[in-house]
Amino acid sequence: MPEVATPPSGLDDALWQAWKAIELPEGYHAEIVEGLIEVSPTGRLSHSQITNRLRRALDKFLDRSDFAAFQDTNVIQARKIRIPDVLVAPEDAEAHGGEDGIGIKAAPVQVIVEVVSPGGDGITRDRTRKRREYARAGLPVYVLIDDHDELGTVTVLTAPDPDQAIYEDEVRAAYGATVTIPVGPAKGFTIGEDVTGPVRGGG
Repeated sequence: MPEVATPPSGLDDALWQAWKAIELPEGYHAEIVEGLIEVSPTGRLSHSQITNRLRRALDKFLDRSDFAAFQDTNVIQARKIRIPDVLVAPEDAEAHGGEDGIGIKAAPVQVIVEVVSPGGDGITRDRTRKRREYARAGLPVYVLIDDHDELGTVTVLTAPDPDQAIYEDEVRAAYGATVTIPVGPAKGFTIGEDVTGPVRGGG
């Protein structure tokens, strides 16, 4: 997939240099999302359990293919940087690295997964701002695993429209049901209770 990008602006360059200079305490990470550097803590135990289950299951599904699942890896596109919980990219990720080996370029990434973080800022970032950013980057599949939507939901977004910053296709399932990735190297992979755990309340 060709990388969909507009040339970096002066603000993009300034944010990029500021991001590279940040020194954070252990347990925090920083991303550049829609013109802001956002600092957030790493996930709670339940968050980590979901991401670990998902990465392991994806790795088994992708076995013998040229793709693999990665966890907490910087994704770089046009001087912007996001750190999704899990992504699917070519197994030889180093061949697609960004400058200075900071992370992987967005173009070869086929699936992005975010486990929605708690709190108003975290929820808005994952559900809204990152959704727009991933669509702008033309990332083919964005999966949201959301403990904070009713009793928990999994949403699979496909068919990005970079000009409109939207995904045109959406499939949403409550915890306890399964949802399937419909395209790309993870086509046919299902997300259900084996990943999310049992139905539970948000919070």
